[in-house]
Amino acid sequence: QVQLVESGGGLVQAGGSLTVSCLASGRTFSSYAMGWFRQAPGKEREFVSAITWSGGSTVDADSVKGRFTISRDNAKNTVYLQINSMKPEDTAVYYCAAYPLWYTGNSYARKEVDAWGRGTLVTVPS
Repeated sequence: QVQLVESGGGLVQAGGSLTVSCLASGRTFSSYAMGWFRQAPGKEREFVSAITWSGGSTVDADSVKGRFTISRDNAKNTVYLQINSMKPEDTAVYYCAAYPLWYTGNSYARKEVDAWGRGTLVTVPS
């Protein structure tokens, strides 16, 4: 099973930008669709963005469209999430997720995730 390690979290002022990264172990990274979720204090973990194993298609939650961009570099076994125009409501632990090998489903919901990272904390003070 793929192992995932997030990095890049921190404290960013409102209006700023941040990129969080997820390094995956294993030689089959390019065969996994990948995603990002986030969990704010006192709330459930929610879907943010996903990218197909080829990187040819992405999907974003309506709440982040236009501000969040997911991308991947298969040569570096890394998936990224760029967050722009940050808001206090973006404060959360951001989790990297891997879907099943060669996943082609239409849903990137939490129940479809096959592996999780431990998360990286992003804080945007109000």
